[in-house]
Parts: sequence; structure tokens; C-alpha cells
Amino acid sequence: MLKTLKKTAVASVIAIAAATGAWAQEVTLNLHQLLPLQATIPAKAIQPWIEKVQADSDGRIKIDHYPSMQLGGKPPELYDQAAEGVADIIWTVIGYTPGRFPKTEAFELPFMVGDSTSSSKAFHEYVLANGMDEFSDTHPIVFHTHGPGWIHSNVNVTTLDDVAGQKLRGPTRVTGQLLGKLGATPVGMPVPAVPEAVSKGVIDGAIIPWEVTLPLRMSELTKYHSGFASEPGLYTATFVMTMNKDSYAALPDDLKAVIDGNSGPEVSRLFGAAMDAADVVGRSVATKAGNTITELDGEKDRWIAAGSEVTADWIEEMNSKGLDGAALVQSAKDFIAQNTN
Repeated sequence: MLKTLKKTAVASVIAIAAATGAWAQEVTLNLHQLLPLQATIPAKAIQPWIEKVQADSDGRIKIDHYPSMQLGGKPPELYDQAAEGVADIIWTVIGYTPGRFPKTEAFELPFMVGDSTSSSKAFHEYVLANGMDEFSDTHPIVFHTHGPGWIHSNVNVTTLDDVAGQKLRGPTRVTGQLLGKLGATPVGMPVPAVPEAVSKGVIDGAIIPWEVTLPLRMSELTKYHSGFASEPGLYTATFVMTMNKDSYAALPDDLKAVIDGNSGPEVSRLFGAAMDAADVVGRSVATKAGNTITELDGEKDRWIAAGSEVTADWIEEMNSKGLDGAALVQSAKDFIAQNTN
């Protein structure tokens, strides 16, 4: 009888604990990325995302944020860190691994996108429709873009001819090809290396959005900023925040639902909106510094013509890989049109 009562009591405790969540599973995840905490995406997108996930899980998910490659490795290794379980979640520039995600490159083509809020949602939807096979070794959370890229240099660009001979950093394989078509010497490097390269004269400048000029102090390091006020802009880069598949699979169903509820196209819009807001700040900082800002819209057709050669070459390259390059470009344009306000 006593043994039966003890079993009943234990069963009651288990039932109460289950009902109250007292024994609910708790999980600690790490998130690894390349930028300092004060940069726009870490401060205005990733950290709010972490806080919302933790709140939505009633504190059962805890996410430790490791910025500036604090867990080791180099920025191009971040995606593999998620795939291999070195990190539970990573955020990175997709183009840091050239040729690995070819379908995503359609959004990096010249004069394809405008504001980041709209194009980020479009990009997420585009990848869902066309490119998820390229990310099958991780569990993607959000895909997004940055705002229109500008040229930030110590050589003034007032026409297309002024680009010739400049050493300019480009973030991806496709943007490197664009710089070459424009007459520049493209230099590839992760974005954290740009300030030192500019200050030492290794490069004349970089093509980046206004937002990125803030953490890099480009308004101090360069004097001239050239780009297009009208959309679409010169180029964009693409990004992914993704999760190790085993880390996701190990979550109980209700915590998977928390991650799922904080993933997808609407979340990508929030990441894009953070970029757009910071673009405004970045340009205002350059204005207050007395730097020269040149809008090149009067000769935009010349730039578009040079960029169209990059697109044509890319389509041909994709076709050689067994992909329908023209269809991917059209799909990108369709998703962008659907999401343009």
C-alpha cells in the first residue's frame, strides 16, 4: 500500500511539473557572426531577434551572441561552422564563399534591387522558391540583402570614366566582375579588413551601402561618395542567418515552433528595415563631415549598359552549370516587383 502511494505521489509530481513547465527543457544556443555588436545588423536586427526568441520561449531558449568572430575562424568559414556544428546559429555574407550558392547571385547582379526592406523579403521568397537546395546542410532562418551600394573612395567619381584604374573592394564574386566591367581593379576582402586597407592605401575605397560606412568609419577614411539616388541601385550583397540542423532537430516541438515563428520573409523585412534606417544615418554622417556626395543618375544608362554585360555573362555561366540563368534572373525580378511598394 505504501509503495502504491509513493508511486501515486511521484506520478502526481511529474504531472504537476509537466503542467507548470517546471521541468520544461531549457536550451542554450550560441550565435556567431563577423561584425562588432554596435554594427547595424548585430545591434538592430540580430540582438532584437535573440531577445524575441528568448521571450517567446518564456526563457527556455537562451542564446549567447558571439560577435567579431569570437569563436574563432575567418568570416568565409561561418557557413561551414553552422553546417558542422561549431556554432548553433551563424549570420554571414553569402558571397564570402564564391560559387557555393550560385542561385542566390541573381540578387547581386547590377541594378537589380532598391531598398533593403522590400528586396530582403523578395530575396527570402526567391530563395524559398529557387534555392533551398543550396542550403540543405543547415536550417535557414532568414535571408536578406543590404540597401543600394555606393562607391566610397579617395578618388572622386563624377562619371563612369573616373572609376578606371581605381582599386576598389567588392564584397562578392559578382560585384568583383562588375568592378572589372566598370574599369576598376577589384579587390576581394571581408568587410572588417576594409578600414586598414584604405588607411594604408592598399585600396582607394570600397563599394558598400551607406549603412556599412558607419562601423568602418568610411566618412573619415574617404572623402568622396558616388552612387544613384533612383532605384534600383548599383548592386546589393546577400546574407543568411542559419542554424545547425542537429541543433534545430534536438529542440522539442514547442521550441522548434518558436524558432519557426521567428523565421521567414516577414523577419527578413525587419532585417532589411534596419539596413534602410542606417543608410539614412550613414549618409547624414558623410554630409556633416563635409564630404563630397555625387549622384550619378544623369548618366545611369552608361552604368546600366556596363552592368548588363555582367548579367549576360552570369546567365551564360549558370547555363553552363545546368541551371536556367535567364529564368533565375526573371524570377528575381518577379519577386522584387511583387514586393516593391
